[in-house]
Amino acid sequence: MSAETAPTAGEYIGHHLTHLQNKPMAGVIDFSVFNLDSMFWSVLLGLVGSLLLWKAARGVTSGVPGRFQAAIEILVEMVDNQAKGIVHNAESRKLVSPLALTVFVWIFLLNSMDFLPVDLFHKVFEWTGVDHSIHYFRVVPTADLSSTLGMSVSVLLICVFYNIKIKGIGGWFHELTTAPFGAHPVLWPFNFVFQMIEFVAKTVSHGMRLFGNMYAGELIFMLIALMGGTAAMSLTGILLPIGHVIAGSIWAIFHIMIVALQAFIFMMLTLVYIGQAHDAH
Repeated sequence: MSAETAPTAGEYIGHHLTHLQNKPMAGVIDFSVFNLDSMFWSVLLGLVGSLLLWKAARGVTSGVPGRFQAAIEILVEMVDNQAKGIVHNAESRKLVSPLALTVFVWIFLLNSMDFLPVDLFHKVFEWTGVDHSIHYFRVVPTADLSSTLGMSVSVLLICVFYNIKIKGIGGWFHELTTAPFGAHPVLWPFNFVFQMIEFVAKTVSHGMRLFGNMYAGELIFMLIALMGGTAAMSLTGILLPIGHVIAGSIWAIFHIMIVALQAFIFMMLTLVYIGQAHDAH
């Protein structure tokens, strides 16, 4: 591509932040529009994560474990210890512990897509001749707010389930109307509104935290890619190409920690919120 036809930095970033959708947005809020790229990668990596855990469970031996089995055992033990410290109901942990493990593995894989080169799939589409039909394609589902909020809403529904299961409908309704200000009937509406605000705030912050960190990471990778594009067109400067390599390497190494940390934080908050659903106020 020549310099005359090259996109500006804003156009480049805007193009890479646009999702592949089933149809154009009809308005600001349109629930009939789906981000097909996020759905594709979420389902595919969910299957990959399930396959990895299934393979580990199927290949368990009582002897000296291999590296893969040892890594999975360490991960399972870590998640199980966290679940025991937060969710004190042993019966609930039979579901909650595997759920937390699945959440961690799934989100870790989704976050790891950020390590792929920014322009990889766009170049693949050009080489295969399908770039005319797929103009936009994002590969990091956790940098999509609809994906992360979908996960956090799912956690909310699980919390509602355990609130009803542990306390009963009557017990949960009593908690919604009497905590935190007291059981006087005059305070019931205020308690209920406060509880609803708390549920909404926890759900939104749960999804927004993951989205914000991964979205920012994706932007930084794009800015580094732009630095590389500028370096490629620079005939005299040597510092810019060197800076591009150094910046890309440093951020990629640092991003490894972010990818794992964000998966761990989302898993821990999932355990905390489910644990709170077991506690009586």
